[in-house]
Amino acid sequence: MSGSQDILLEITPQVLLKAYACGIFPMAESATDPGLFWVEPEQRGVLPLEGFHVPQSLQKFMRKRPFEITVDRDFSAVIDACAASTDDRPKTWINGRIRRLYTELHHIGHCHSVECWRDGELVGGLYGVRLGGAFFGESMFSRATNASKVALVHLVDRLRAGGFVLLDTQFTTEHLKRFGAIDVPKRRYAGLLEDAVMRDADFYAIDRI
Repeated sequence: MSGSQDILLEITPQVLLKAYACGIFPMAESATDPGLFWVEPEQRGVLPLEGFHVPQSLQKFMRKRPFEITVDRDFSAVIDACAASTDDRPKTWINGRIRRLYTELHHIGHCHSVECWRDGELVGGLYGVRLGGAFFGESMFSRATNASKVALVHLVDRLRAGGFVLLDTQFTTEHLKRFGAIDVPKRRYAGLLEDAVMRDADFYAIDRI
């Protein structure tokens, strides 16, 4: 991956959206490091919406309707949970500056959260950036078995219903590969991105079906 340190540059939500449209995104070295750097991976993680695969064990789990699923009910709680250290993830890249920027994006309608609730408690979810027909997944968390996976399945259903054509995962992981995630070379990704951001898509279309 390539990146350049950003210490003095003021990044606004508008600058952030332009960066996403160009194929780059910010990260921090750690939750306690105030600096940011731009990232442009040579291989970009993409989860093809038409090739999305839900493992049979997860399908069986979801038939029990284990969670109440909401969208944008508590964005702040989701990003805070994604930034929190856990035994499985002692270090995260979401610092205070990232939280502020993406909360501002949420307030102007370009960043969304999917939440999973059980007995009134937030037990999992994810958040990401929306631009045209592209959705850029940022981070997810789980405090209950399969909660983040269920949130991802709901996100894909929502994106399909709304006419989205690109789900960017930044990088691939073994977890995401189980759902069909692939690595896409930077040049090919640029073409997919250019097409996606020019499209009209509706993040809330599924709510009207």
